[in-house]
Amino acid sequence: MVWATGFIPQLRDRWVEADSMVCVGWDPELAKFPEHLRGLPVGEALKVFFEAIIDACAPYVCAFKPQIAHFAALGAEDVLLDLIAYSQSKYPSIPVILDSKRGDIGSTAAQYASEAFDRYHADAVTVNPYLGFDGVEPFLAHADRGVIVLCRTSNPSAGDFQDLEVDGVPLYQRVASQVASWDVGRQCALVVGATWASQLASVRALVGDMPLLVPGVGAQGGSASDVVRAGRDSCGYGLIINSSRGVLYASSGEDFASAAASVARELRDEIRAVK
Repeated sequence: MVWATGFIPQLRDRWVEADSMVCVGWDPELAKFPEHLRGLPVGEALKVFFEAIIDACAPYVCAFKPQIAHFAALGAEDVLLDLIAYSQSKYPSIPVILDSKRGDIGSTAAQYASEAFDRYHADAVTVNPYLGFDGVEPFLAHADRGVIVLCRTSNPSAGDFQDLEVDGVPLYQRVASQVASWDVGRQCALVVGATWASQLASVRALVGDMPLLVPGVGAQGGSASDVVRAGRDSCGYGLIINSSRGVLYASSGEDFASAAASVARELRDEIRAVK
């Protein structure tokens, strides 16, 4: 089979191929690793753990999302490189989203774009739009890659800034509309947290069928069924519903990978069942 080129076509193909909108995040917390892995060198433990997670969860996901800070804090960037290569080699239809939330002036943003796409070979990256278009443009210059822009995040204090009104419109809605206007190459997606279903629905109304990356299901309290009803696109897909801790640490025993797969499958089935 020949896979689609470009992040958005690849993602849309994967939604249909797997009939899944589940994304599994890679957020390593060594204290939560199975006991039999904790005595290994950090790099080896990460490799064994995540290769098993990738293999077990691949049938049930539309994407994987490594969180770069979790690897960088462990000095394990090279392990992350290897894990992304492992996933892309074995499962080329599953896009890998580098969750780094980069944002800076144009010249620095260009280096962050190179980091994501040339160093890590990610299919997409999360970015912060606070600096405006010149902070996002260098990412868009990589025409075959995805640019996933923070819009309405899932953390409790997100509203401190994101709900502020600008000419009577909440800032997160202004961000959504602005990103839609930037998306001439059909590369963009938005981050909208699962904890804000009504805001998710308002973003969907503004951006049409643009993909939405939705963190916050499970450990952060978001409801998968509410997310699907509020955010699916005109084809019934349109969402990248992320779960990290709830999947990764479903078991602290040697059955960690099969337990993770069970949770990922259950989430996929819960999403499929929403009418």
